[in-house]
Amino acid sequence: MEGLMIILFLIGYACIAMEHSIKVNKAASALMLCALLWTVYITHADSVLTQFSTHEEVIAHVTGTQIIEHLGDVASTLFFLMGAMTIVELIDVHGGFSIITRKITTKDKRKLLWLLSFITFIMSAILDNLTTTIVMVMLLRKLITDSKERWIFACLVVIAANSGGAFSPIGDVTTIMLWVRGNVTTAGLIPNLILPSLISMIVPVFVASRCLKGELPEAKPDENALNHYTPVITPKEQRNILVMGVGALVFVPIFKSLTHLPPFIGVLLGLSVLWIYTELMYHQKKHIAESAKISIGKVLARVDFTTILFFLGILMAVAALQCAGILGDLALRLDETIGNVYVIDIIIGALSSIVDNVPLVAGSMGMYPVDAVGPYATDGVFWMFLAYCAGVGGSMLIIGSAAGVVVMGLEKVPFGWYLKHISLLALIGYLAGALFFIFQEEVIRPWLSI
Repeated sequence: MEGLMIILFLIGYACIAMEHSIKVNKAASALMLCALLWTVYITHADSVLTQFSTHEEVIAHVTGTQIIEHLGDVASTLFFLMGAMTIVELIDVHGGFSIITRKITTKDKRKLLWLLSFITFIMSAILDNLTTTIVMVMLLRKLITDSKERWIFACLVVIAANSGGAFSPIGDVTTIMLWVRGNVTTAGLIPNLILPSLISMIVPVFVASRCLKGELPEAKPDENALNHYTPVITPKEQRNILVMGVGALVFVPIFKSLTHLPPFIGVLLGLSVLWIYTELMYHQKKHIAESAKISIGKVLARVDFTTILFFLGILMAVAALQCAGILGDLALRLDETIGNVYVIDIIIGALSSIVDNVPLVAGSMGMYPVDAVGPYATDGVFWMFLAYCAGVGGSMLIIGSAAGVVVMGLEKVPFGWYLKHISLLALIGYLAGALFFIFQEEVIRPWLSI
């Protein structure tokens, strides 16, 4: 059974990684993989669940306990993502992000690169790296006319977005997964990772900025391109939606710490408040045609539900491997052959540039259960460093992160061009931040505790 499940997982993983080559969406591959793995597992579960005396008891445990428990864990992550994505889309379609982008007026190439990088870093920590990258690419199209030069800025935006998402509990899918499952907390994540993440962004931007000279040619931004969804929204209403939406996302960690409820409850609360505000706002616009109003139905149509289905499929597929005991055996082998948690996380981060970091992190969570003390405890070194490595490591290849794939699609950045001009910068930044984290944990923290 174990061999068959591993083979199926590797085949499914390959289909996910090569979705553009085989012309099959990775969500479809993930759902197929999930169904096949659970089917194989339940037909051979008697050999794993030896504590039960009859086959009927085994079936009842798998269907009534294991699947339900894992589905509950996965659902809490998915509902959080759906709520957060809907809030972000509400802000976007009402032109809230254009308030930020309109403030950027500098033409100096170096200043613009630093400004965009820091804005991206901050925004991706509050929103998410995917949405932030889309907003920044839209802005770059209005500021930079030369496509090759725009590639440089867009690719540095990818690095900044991935770095910014790594230290925030809501900035990247992998950190969301770790946070929702209780592997890390907000109080542990931000203080421990903000400096390594910042270094992983600053180092590549500093090197790249040395190669940029002069100013950009005058190009008047097209306001309507940034605001084409909001012909009936006033600037005041745009600001209100932006503040309320961002406030709702920032409030989620506070809500969790105050109530101890799962984060998806907090994000659904924030979504409901923003939803009510927009409904009342449109109700007051009697002169506006219904077709011009942006209902929540229109917003939900823009939410990427194929991504949600991908997460459902891959997380439940990993859960099947966990129930079969495969991930536990792999963890023991890694501990025996490598042993060092820093090296294990750095390897996972490197792999995340080649394959999707979601199943990598999900697999790691299944391999290493949360302990009461030690590196695998809540806010332990392993989980903190995993959040950094999985988030930042994806920048080393353009296909290694959702932000990179978006830039590749929107700006038609070739894989080889990114590999030649950007990958080394991303690697240097990744290792610089990783080394600082290790120095922070092994030198600074023990010294402070003396």
